[in-house]
Amino acid sequence: MLRHEFRPGRLVAGAAFTLAGVTYAGDAGGLWETPWFAVIPMVVGGLCLAGVTGVLTRAIRRRRGPRRGTPAGAGRGTAA
Repeated sequence: MLRHEFRPGRLVAGAAFTLAGVTYAGDAGGLWETPWFAVIPMVVGGLCLAGVTGVLTRAIRRRRGPRRGTPAGAGRGTAA
């Protein structure tokens, strides 16, 4: 059983930041030369993709309705 709901937007954002980190790590290790401005488009593009993914996920989940076995109001961000 899942402990929390899967959030694909956060996965995409994490992948973008991991890619930026690997890029800088490769530059620091001397494997390749990375210009200082190269990471900015990677991070901004990854955050834009994460935002689009999050909006699409929310639209799909809202259209499907609540899942079976979840209490009413769960996952809507309201405090009980």
